[in-house]
Amino acid sequence: MAQRRRQDLIIELIQKNGFVTTEQLVDHFQVTPQTIRRDLNQLAEESKVRRHHGGAGIDSSTVNTAYQTRKIMELEAKERIAKELVRYIPDNSSLFINIGTTTETIARALLDHSNLRIVTNNLHVASILSAREDFNVIVAGGEVRNRDGGIVGEATRDFINQFKMDFGIIGISGIHSDGSLLDFDYREVRVAQTIIANSGKVLLAADHSKFGRNAMVRLGDITQADHFFTDQDPPGEIQQMLREHAVDLHVV
Repeated sequence: MAQRRRQDLIIELIQKNGFVTTEQLVDHFQVTPQTIRRDLNQLAEESKVRRHHGGAGIDSSTVNTAYQTRKIMELEAKERIAKELVRYIPDNSSLFINIGTTTETIARALLDHSNLRIVTNNLHVASILSAREDFNVIVAGGEVRNRDGGIVGEATRDFINQFKMDFGIIGISGIHSDGSLLDFDYREVRVAQTIIANSGKVLLAADHSKFGRNAMVRLGDITQADHFFTDQDPPGEIQQMLREHAVDLHVV
């Protein structure tokens, strides 16, 4: 099969599935992994796909990648970020945890802690952390999104406003070059803003694939975080903002 024809078919598969792994493409086209990596790298250079560790996807500013796909994307990076972030959470702390597959990975890393008090609008986080008998897990009220177990809406904001917590752990869908934190659901963004406003320290977690990723709703600014955890050095302009606003950068 000609390279361009194969690349056109790769784009069709990604558009259909949201994300495909290198292994899936190797099996589908019966070519070597090196051939697929070259195809994906060329398509990424042409801005036709977005390259991720182990595969590729296509960004939309209006619709997020499917939840089950996001769970496996950059998983190793998320686990490294989670391991580092939880070192900054003392036992006997109180914390908010918002929606996202990164924050779910962080929740699993918190299971070695003791006597935590958690408020979350993420049903998956609540399920993970409820395994510990010494954790007090409070689930925010509101509308449950069936696609990912997130809880959103005005009732959720009102519920979270009842608490002042030591830490707010925030995941995000995209980070613009101007430092804007971006997401897809206006209701989710309003809840995340409320978490930030009621947290003593804000811990932002995002792997490198979020740099430059497009999403249509502005959550806030990266300078609102006290600590930023990621797996690769951010773009230069982001690093400068972090330095100017005394945001601690942790690259794992």
